[in-house]
Amino acid sequence: MEMLLIISLLLIVLIVLLRGETKKNRKVEAYLYGKASTRAPKILEQTQAIDIKTLIGRNRIERMINRWAGIKLLIGKFSEVKIILFIMVLLLLSDFVNTNFLALNYTLVASVITFSGLYLAYGWLQKRERKKFEESFPVALNMLTSAISSGESITHAIMYVGKTLDGPVADEFRLMSQRLQMGESTESVFSKSCHRFPYPSFLFFVITLRANMERGGQLKDIIQRLNRLMFNNKAIERKKYAMTSEARTSAKIVAAIPFIFLFVLKFISPENFNYILNDPSGRMILYYMIISEFIGIAIIWGLMKNVR
Repeated sequence: MEMLLIISLLLIVLIVLLRGETKKNRKVEAYLYGKASTRAPKILEQTQAIDIKTLIGRNRIERMINRWAGIKLLIGKFSEVKIILFIMVLLLLSDFVNTNFLALNYTLVASVITFSGLYLAYGWLQKRERKKFEESFPVALNMLTSAISSGESITHAIMYVGKTLDGPVADEFRLMSQRLQMGESTESVFSKSCHRFPYPSFLFFVITLRANMERGGQLKDIIQRLNRLMFNNKAIERKKYAMTSEARTSAKIVAAIPFIFLFVLKFISPENFNYILNDPSGRMILYYMIISEFIGIAIIWGLMKNVR
């Protein structure tokens, strides 16, 4: 009953979103004219030094708004509709798992599975976007350096990169050139770009570009150094992943074994499966397994993060 009520409410929201999206396509328009980030802060005041925090938002609310706009851009057209459909699939999966395996409180099971699914989906989208960025951004920097060396202005060089390349970086460069040609301030243009790509290399590139447009400087040499630094960092990351690949694979296998065994146990020994899920003593074993798995994965994740 709870699941039917939740899905009915999501269907109502889905219908409203579909009707709104069919009236107009807000994907590029919102980003081009600033609606996707209504609180875009200024990067640089004339009397202040550059504050990196202003590139992606000062407070938590601004960062959450910028992150939500970034998620919608990652998903693409009909982003709200896709999110609602994905949540509905997770709720149906929660009902299936709870009915056939767990037999616990549905609200608790649905909450855990839904939030876990959304978190994993968000991480996958971020990883995919980061991979595309790291593959195309050095190429964009090389093309930008070549255009500037041939005598083009910064605005025309950005426009050239946007028209020549493909992918999210090229789309962002193209939107940057369009907004600059429309007369939008450089502070607003670069702030929106940093909301799309909040990565250290892109932030440094924007700071360098902004400072060069304001005060001049050797932009070509700085971009070449940034490009070399990105290639070196990418090589180090590949080496780190190669050195830790065995440990990461082993951790994933060990973490999956208890849940696979519990799934198999339902079919080969239903009485033991019911004991673990329904008996108070069996529940203690189940809780111990889940907590120990969580602690072990958290420790391994922390160790992997600290690898230098």
